[in-house]
Amino acid sequence: MTYRFKAPLNIIGINPFVFVPEPLLQQLFRDAGKEKGYIPVTGQINAKDYKQTLLKYQGEWRLYINTTMLPRSPERIGECIEITIGVDSSDRTLQPHSDLVEALAENEDAKQVFESLSPSKQKEIIRYISSLKTDASRIRNIEKAIGFLLGKNRFVGRDKP
Repeated sequence: MTYRFKAPLNIIGINPFVFVPEPLLQQLFRDAGKEKGYIPVTGQINAKDYKQTLLKYQGEWRLYINTTMLPRSPERIGECIEITIGVDSSDRTLQPHSDLVEALAENEDAKQVFESLSPSKQKEIIRYISSLKTDASRIRNIEKAIGFLLGKNRFVGRDKP
């Protein structure tokens, strides 16, 4: 089910967002079958498709609006935008690149550390490796990731796994 509303674009820190009206928010909770955690959503902003996650931050549920969803969004604070929103039931599972799977299989210690990480930290590593465009950069960064998991170096802006 998709719902339509208009809302002014707000900002917190550097992040543009809109508040979802309370009645629609309650309906999204029912559609998602939960009121906690994150809620994957999809829809349109000013007739342009988007996929996003509805989050609760500082006690308020917010739909963050990035520049992919709405060009120049940080410059458009206060503008009233037209939004459609619905729960995204598609599978958003991110599969690790086969080279990363192979590297972890070859290093049992690194694999154990990786599996002990929180799902969000695992996802961060998987997303980073999967986003690399060349084989050379992927191989180089997988080596860094394995070193990071073994406590030898920094990776993705972190000192320790």
